[in-house]
Amino acid sequence: MTKTYITQAKRTPIGKLGGHLSSYSAEQLGTISTKTVINAANISTDQIDQVIFGNAIQAGNGQNVARQIEINSGIPNTKTAFTVNQVCGSGLKAIHQAYSAIQLNEANNIIAGGTESMTNVPFYNKHVRSGNKFGSIVLEDGLNRDGLNDSFSGLPMGMTAENIAERFQVSREEQDEFALNSHLKAQQAVNNHYFNREIIPIGPKDKPITQDQGIRFDTSLEKLSSLNPVFKENGTVTAGNAAALNDGASALLISSEQSVAENRLTPLAEIIDYTEVGIDPQIMGYAPYHAISTLMDKLHMNVSDIDLFEINEAFASQAYAVSRDLHIPDIKLNISGGALALGHPLGDSGARIVTTLINNLIRTEKTYGIASLCMGGGMGAAIAIKIV
Repeated sequence: MTKTYITQAKRTPIGKLGGHLSSYSAEQLGTISTKTVINAANISTDQIDQVIFGNAIQAGNGQNVARQIEINSGIPNTKTAFTVNQVCGSGLKAIHQAYSAIQLNEANNIIAGGTESMTNVPFYNKHVRSGNKFGSIVLEDGLNRDGLNDSFSGLPMGMTAENIAERFQVSREEQDEFALNSHLKAQQAVNNHYFNREIIPIGPKDKPITQDQGIRFDTSLEKLSSLNPVFKENGTVTAGNAAALNDGASALLISSEQSVAENRLTPLAEIIDYTEVGIDPQIMGYAPYHAISTLMDKLHMNVSDIDLFEINEAFASQAYAVSRDLHIPDIKLNISGGALALGHPLGDSGARIVTTLINNLIRTEKTYGIASLCMGGGMGAAIAIKIV
């Protein structure tokens, strides 16, 4: 089989809901990241065969946001594009689709990524079209409908995190400590400019946005422990140990071995393998445990063989339970902080964690990494990469 490489990986800063990136649409964020990757690779747009983008909450974005990103990035309209929706795994699935196409010799260069503007998700009303004869019209929040509620049980994602805390015996204290550690790692990464390699400055040239907005430099265990549970009376999941609602985008250039040679590209990492699994939707956050276990079994590797892990922190309860049960040392896990600090733009996160994983492996001069995340609906995915 031909080797498949990631030859560029960039991302926008992550903005809070209604924050620094609120004026940018999902298409605009994706276009910014795509243009940056093409320029950084110094590759002609004629050489891009396809664009694949993940996007979880698609209402209001217009037809096929990946195609919009492609055309607006200057890629010829003779090329093709499609949008992937696997909820939080959308960006990672886009990378997998690109990897598969190159393995099948269907393409040589594909832009794969994820984008989400949770700020700009609309409110819905299904009854206006047929008329409302009497009474009030109620609007439904698209964030809840298509992003944050389980379609089978109707439970908010936060309740699935409560289910994990109860079933896998994760205490409130353990969740708060895990969240604090994520912020402390992110603070260190910012202070030491670790993200400079991956983040694209956005906005005015004299005052660009260069930092993820959600990192709390003033947080403490005392502050986190003082927060009330959000989803359940006497529960353990709070606004402090759950990921926020965010805006952001990431793009990666996925290239064949042939293209690397012909276009004189510099490979950053080789994609080794990918796997995805399904579990009970009501404990969807535990799926990365099974995805990572399955992937390592396929590769005949174990935790000691993997240098770094990026596991998306949708909630502290699930990320803690997964890493604890896999026996992943803290020094290998989310070493620049995770989504609890950086943010979780749903369709972007899968591509974002791969981008950060590559950056961290190169920075620390390590070789093997695994990125994994859970998905609403009860699924998990994991990808293994090797720095070259």
